Amino acid sequence: MMEAKKKTGLIFFPAYDWEISPTHPERKERLLYTQDQVLEEGVLDIEGIREFKAGLATEHDIGRAHFCVPDVGSRITESHNVSAGGCIEAARLVLEGVVDNAFALVRPPGHHAMRVVHGSRGFCNINIEAVMVEWVRRHHSRIKKIAIVDTDCHHGDGTQDVYWHDPDVLYISIHQDGRTLYPGSGFPDEYGGPNAAGMTLNIPLPPRTSDEGMLHVMEEVVMPVIDDFKPDLIINSAGQDNHYSDPITNMSFTAGGYARLNDMLSPHICVLEGGYSIESALPYVNTGIILALAGADYSYVREPDLDPEKIRQDPRITEYIKRLSGQILTLWRTRAGLRPERREFMERSRSIYYDTDGISENQNEVFRFCDACPGVFKLDSAASTGYHILGIHIPHGACPACRDRGQSWYEKPGGHYYAVYLQDMDQDLYMVRRM
Repeated sequence: MMEAKKKTGLIFFPAYDWEISPTHPERKERLLYTQDQVLEEGVLDIEGIREFKAGLATEHDIGRAHFCVPDVGSRITESHNVSAGGCIEAARLVLEGVVDNAFALVRPPGHHAMRVVHGSRGFCNINIEAVMVEWVRRHHSRIKKIAIVDTDCHHGDGTQDVYWHDPDVLYISIHQDGRTLYPGSGFPDEYGGPNAAGMTLNIPLPPRTSDEGMLHVMEEVVMPVIDDFKPDLIINSAGQDNHYSDPITNMSFTAGGYARLNDMLSPHICVLEGGYSIESALPYVNTGIILALAGADYSYVREPDLDPEKIRQDPRITEYIKRLSGQILTLWRTRAGLRPERREFMERSRSIYYDTDGISENQNEVFRFCDACPGVFKLDSAASTGYHILGIHIPHGACPACRDRGQSWYEKPGGHYYAVYLQDMDQDLYMVRRM
């Protein structure tokens, strides 16, 4: 009888009533095949591995992470409430000591959803990890430092955006090079905002990277950084589209590699993100991750069509990844020097495209550079839908000066907006004022 050394919780939510189209890669079968495999392999018969039900995320929970335009209800379905609620339940189970770790096998996914939400990007409406993280910070104050390691093949530009200015959330993304894959971002020079420089680490890997390259990055970059940062909570944003059989990416990772990765990382919570090889990859990858989380033997997990020679990594890719790993680790160790020259306000402008819904957004950010706290900021956002809003974020641990500035922006926005939004993280206030 296989033994589980850790208590592991599983939360399944296939979202039967949510799909972009019946033949779209992001559909309910992504999880149904995994459920079948877990049952057939007797995974739930292993003592210590238990299935739990998902909860519901409230609009207030979502408001901690997002400015939803025009409102939360119009941007999501009930399935999004349950998907984010499944993540919250996974966190609750871990932090209350019911289990040692948990895997939220839920959909719809979330890591392309940014702080401002006008529509769907990369199949994502709301960022389910960010909703979970902010629930944790509100309800478990002992959790101060959080690491999110994103192993989806696509750069998690949404999660990066939400935590760009947060010095207490380390975001590491390992993904296929953005020059070859959506969303075209996630390069090493994207390393965080002025008060969080170096707290975002992007590791863009060449197409056809295999287990060798991915696990080298884990050993030589991710684990040393995690050991240095010493997070109170580790989350794996567990996209599985790095698999060699995935139909929309170009990588060569295996189910055994995913299991080994999670064995090394030992995350408290895994959250399913992408992965669209419904029959050839997901059942095996998910089973391997579950066994690794439980501390059980995963050595037998193997895809029926696996041919190691066919996906062997080119030596040139190996050398490239070794050089890149050294550069990223140096960036982390010298991050104090990345902080820009201080001035009271800093601005950045961006154009954002919601590829799933065909919406264009122009955004201008004003950030108050502060030595006493993470810094308050405001986002002026105008979308092709006609909505023009102002969002103001008062951060965790805001100093009096940043709090006053945020309140002043909210009360006197100084422009013509559909609405002004306020996130006050310490007060747990999420307000919308129609203009």
